[in-house]
Amino acid sequence: MTNLTRMTDEELAIAYGKGNNEAFDILLRRNQSKLYSYILFVVRDATAADDVFQDTFVKAITKLRTGAYATTGKFSAWLMRIAHNIIIDMYREKKHGHIVENEDNDLSNIQNADLLESNIETKFIEEQNCIEARQLMEALPANQREIVFMRIYQQMSFKEIAETTGVSINTALGRMRYAILGMRRMATRHNISI
Repeated sequence: MTNLTRMTDEELAIAYGKGNNEAFDILLRRNQSKLYSYILFVVRDATAADDVFQDTFVKAITKLRTGAYATTGKFSAWLMRIAHNIIIDMYREKKHGHIVENEDNDLSNIQNADLLESNIETKFIEEQNCIEARQLMEALPANQREIVFMRIYQQMSFKEIAETTGVSINTALGRMRYAILGMRRMATRHNISI
């Protein structure tokens, strides 16, 4: 039998669709952190994020088991597209046009320690810059904030972002451009150096 850990996500998805439950366990381990981070960033509520995360995998399982999954791109982008659609449906049901921020989903405590220098002064300056950049990003409209998060934190290509959010590549690029311009304006207005 093929070593499942060496298989791509696409190959694991196909293997799971054919009945290999261990393949799904590996898919879940590989994708859960990235997917959950995205969901939590968008919905900004841990309970809602848990529900969306669970619903995403239930839909993914159903599609994989019924053979409705087509290997047309990255599996993780496909999962994020499912999550995106569930979130859109959730807000439509609530007739809720915005996302509520609370202490449980504050992105300012997300850091990558590997990026920081050992110098204490440099570390402090970089931490402060990250906090200020995140605060600027948080002030963006939801559709721009989502694009910036996918591009910066998820390291998705604009093609993947477009597919995930259901917009054209030009729209995704435009939203990113407006987000950067908006962040620059806010930084200038508040005398922040980013």
